Amino acid sequence: MKPDVYVVEARVSDTHWWFSGRRKLFARLIRSLDPRPSWRVLEVGAGTGANLPVLESIGVGQVIACDISTDALRHARRSTFFTQANATHLPFESNSVDLLLAADVLEHLDDDEAALREFMRVLRPGGHLMLTVPAFPVLWGPQDIVSQHRRRYRRDPLLALVRNTGVQVTTCFHFNYLLFVPIWMARKLLLALRVPVTSENNINTPLVNRLLTGVFVADITTAPSFKPPFGVSLCLVGTKRA
Repeated sequence: MKPDVYVVEARVSDTHWWFSGRRKLFARLIRSLDPRPSWRVLEVGAGTGANLPVLESIGVGQVIACDISTDALRHARRSTFFTQANATHLPFESNSVDLLLAADVLEHLDDDEAALREFMRVLRPGGHLMLTVPAFPVLWGPQDIVSQHRRRYRRDPLLALVRNTGVQVTTCFHFNYLLFVPIWMARKLLLALRVPVTSENNINTPLVNRLLTGVFVADITTAPSFKPPFGVSLCLVGTKRA
């Protein structure tokens, strides 16, 4: 991602509706996995550490975070072990991780399948993979550009890709579906008008943030069971086959 994106993320991630809502989603999904005190948890592509409060609160033995970007590391939280690492060449032993989180990581990579195979290498048999990716190419917009995304995903190709690397998928669903149309319209307008955008996360006010927080909480509460046919993002949870 461009350096300015990390600056914005570090400034707003504690309170912004997107980051706070996504943390609630991760917390609910992780609790359903019955995390153990002996678990070792790794977040790949952790950025500035927006998700670490969730991982650090689940009562596991060790939380590790990594990101390839020196800009991310410069702004990162230091409450847990944080190191620089490439998602396709992780500096961790094989079969050593119980839960691996990759939140909006695969879309940045030239070879997403290589990254998934590396995730499977470090996960122990029966270990859990949790990932999110941006959905629907039609939603391509300024945030994809400044974040230097390679692609946005459709559900069925994502499932095929993940299963091909040895993952038994537990669930896969779209979320941020309630805001799908407004986000699509806003992105097309920004592109048409060529509005310069440092980060979409800057386009916010306290009132808008409160409103969208309520909408997004309703969204992430219903999406895992409702499984809407569309959404701005996809979430997948699976286990490494023994």
